[in-house]
Amino acid sequence: MQRDQGLAPLVLLLLVGGYFVSGTESSDYSETEVLPDSFPSAPAEPLPEFLLEPEDAFIVKNRPVQLRCRASPATQIYFKCNGEWVNQNDHVTRESLDQITGLVVREVDISVSRTQVEELFGLEDYWCQCVAWSSAGTTKSNRAYVRIAYLRKNFEQEPLGREVRLEQEVLLQCRPPEGMPAAEVDWLKNEDVIDPSQDSNFLITIDHDLIIKQARLSDTANYTCVARNVVAKRRSSTATLIVYVDGGWTEWAKWSACGTECTHWRSRECQAPPPRNGGKHCSGSMMESKNCTEGLCARSMGVAVYAGLVGALLLCVILVLCVGVLAYRRRCRHLHGDITDSSSALTAAFHPGNYKPPRQDNPHPLHPSAPPDLTATAGAFRGPLFSLQQGVNDSPHKIPMTTSPLLDPLPSLKIKVYNSSTLSSLELPADICSDGEILSLKSVGTVGRERDYHSHTLSREPGLSTSATLGNLGGRLTIPNTGVSLLVPPGTIPQGKFYEMYLIINKLPSEGSQTVLSPVVSCGPSGMLLNRPVVLTLPHCAQLDTPTPDWTLTLKTQTHQGAWEEVLTVGEETLSSPCYLQLEEECCHVLMEQLGTYGLVGQSCPPQPACKRLQLALFAPRAPCLSLDYSLRIYCIHDTPHALKEVLDLERSLGGVLLEDPKPLFFKDSYHNLRLSIHDIPHTHWRSKLLAKYQEIPFYHIWSGSQRPLHCTFSLERGSLAVSQLTCKICVRQVEGEGQIFQLHTDIQETLPPHSPLPSGGTCLPSSQVGPYAFRLPDSIRQKICASLDAPSARGCDWRLLARSLGFDRYLNYFATKPSPTGVLLDLWEACHQADADLVSLATALEEMGKSEVLVVMTTDGDC
Repeated sequence: MQRDQGLAPLVLLLLVGGYFVSGTESSDYSETEVLPDSFPSAPAEPLPEFLLEPEDAFIVKNRPVQLRCRASPATQIYFKCNGEWVNQNDHVTRESLDQITGLVVREVDISVSRTQVEELFGLEDYWCQCVAWSSAGTTKSNRAYVRIAYLRKNFEQEPLGREVRLEQEVLLQCRPPEGMPAAEVDWLKNEDVIDPSQDSNFLITIDHDLIIKQARLSDTANYTCVARNVVAKRRSSTATLIVYVDGGWTEWAKWSACGTECTHWRSRECQAPPPRNGGKHCSGSMMESKNCTEGLCARSMGVAVYAGLVGALLLCVILVLCVGVLAYRRRCRHLHGDITDSSSALTAAFHPGNYKPPRQDNPHPLHPSAPPDLTATAGAFRGPLFSLQQGVNDSPHKIPMTTSPLLDPLPSLKIKVYNSSTLSSLELPADICSDGEILSLKSVGTVGRERDYHSHTLSREPGLSTSATLGNLGGRLTIPNTGVSLLVPPGTIPQGKFYEMYLIINKLPSEGSQTVLSPVVSCGPSGMLLNRPVVLTLPHCAQLDTPTPDWTLTLKTQTHQGAWEEVLTVGEETLSSPCYLQLEEECCHVLMEQLGTYGLVGQSCPPQPACKRLQLALFAPRAPCLSLDYSLRIYCIHDTPHALKEVLDLERSLGGVLLEDPKPLFFKDSYHNLRLSIHDIPHTHWRSKLLAKYQEIPFYHIWSGSQRPLHCTFSLERGSLAVSQLTCKICVRQVEGEGQIFQLHTDIQETLPPHSPLPSGGTCLPSSQVGPYAFRLPDSIRQKICASLDAPSARGCDWRLLARSLGFDRYLNYFATKPSPTGVLLDLWEACHQADADLVSLATALEEMGKSEVLVVMTTDGDC
């Protein structure tokens, strides 16, 4: 690490300072010729601004492409391609005057041929960039990439014909040929293009698969996948789909007249519906017969009546004789035998279960005058024994007292605690979707107790917390593989003081239409004094790359009383906002001066519904399967490193293994559930125990985001122990939304190897770094940059331009209130680049600002 710190200024010098010290480049153009210091008498004017930037282009066959850019004000404008200046003669330049601003507008075109692109064989993509000059400095456009367009002939996967029953969900898969640009896909039904917006029974997924939600007879047709891009169009082989109908009975017809044999008949037909397209015929008989009754056969009925009367008369005679014999024998019984008074026994039988009659001093336990002791056999009584004595406050419905264990395990029995006063049980079949919240028996007495998130005795689960002792030199705390970290800049803690600082991942309840987007993190100690802001980094799962903003994002914190309140709403900050939130594609960085518990929530911003990024993870048993039953579990979790780590740890404890990398899924705020279904099971060897066609996870369970990992289980059964190969497809999609497909081919008799990829953004950083080793930018360089940029500049070449170059200019008023705005910007830059050590971005920003003299001064001072 010390070697890296010593090279850092040199790297910056070579990247930025050296470029201007030399003053020349290996080309006809020199950017030093137009630096502001070269023209002290030039009038002040702004940096060039691009009115038109070059766009990505594709070379089709051998036709070259044209790249164009336009900037104002501009004294010169040229193209660079792959880091080299394009020859001046290859530029077509036009100059005009803006009628409104009076500034000079320059426009330039170049042509790029297929030969130029192919010369870079083996290197990265061919790119070009426009550079414009004015007296204030230079501005660079975005890079435009030029690629050779193509489309392979062979599809990676073509649809296969199938026979399905009526109303069954159908999946037809298509993977288009490799191409540049990526091919667009259409589906044809008998040569007509399928438009899901016109027929809602069709759904085309993001992976170009066609889903027929409920097969209809009219869906019997030939289906073709068509791939096209700017080069060509390709057709897949045609898949024939046949929707068959199994026959069904109509109601039975009326009974026929009674025949001579005292029977009558009725019939039914297999017409509800009739079998079609190869469907099965109705099982069972078309005819049914039974004996006639109710006088329909008079002759036979008369004989039966007379026979019945004779039999009844004989039975009465026999009964009278039996009663007489029994009465006679009772009267002749021994009249002087011992008689036991059993009234006490009858009374004792109705005493409470814990009642025991007092014993008498009698050597004969079965003395005729003593009542029998019923408690002696109570322990062997297996049926329920209810107490008949109730207290004033007892419920009228008592729990039966039995010798069997009260907590015997019951199959599929789950206990879920909803609040402090309600305990309800729910029996879940093995195939129903369940969430991780219904995992164990929770004590009612512990629910509703107030939890203190700000105590120093917080429960710290392994892997979900970290701590370190920090002082004035600062440092960085990181919870590995979760994307959560806390940057404590130098000087944050007063000189001579040391604090044991910690990070703990917690849970945040959602409210109303809001959804939790990040793990909730407690950082502390909450009462410590901070001299400057710290930076808390939280991963989030909000999908942000949309043309229009569709999220209202809010940072929340928890008070000492346990209530949640808003800290700020992104885009609505004021001078009283205590924090600054820098939002990136997969994480956010919070600049704050008060430690506590924080989390990011959001809700849809009309009119567009917002999207959350989810991950779908498929797990199976790792050990060889020794029974006929086999289960597959699919988790639906947030697309954050912390969520995936939680599921991996849970499955590791259950003996499960991840079968392949998790698949992404965009989940819309559309109130539609997540539907999971299994397809193409080899029915000759396997069967699904799930009776329904599919399983669903309710929309709110996913959107709330406050529950533990949600999952569904598919329980399968193989025909015999000799069956080891399992091939099937599992389709997961949001109803009326996007979806993903798992294609499974596994040998269940083999021990599956662990497949636990490192979560995105969860690099193996140490849990804590203390002092200078925690920072990429040495303190001496930081101080010189702050000294150069903190003071306001009339030309705007100060910390505000640095914020713009780094992308931190969403709310500049926050930085303006700090003693050193540049220092806070550099702290935020450190937090954003903790993993990649991106010194180039900072050097480029200083280069574009014309502040290379900062690095030159450092070189002359001997800091390198």
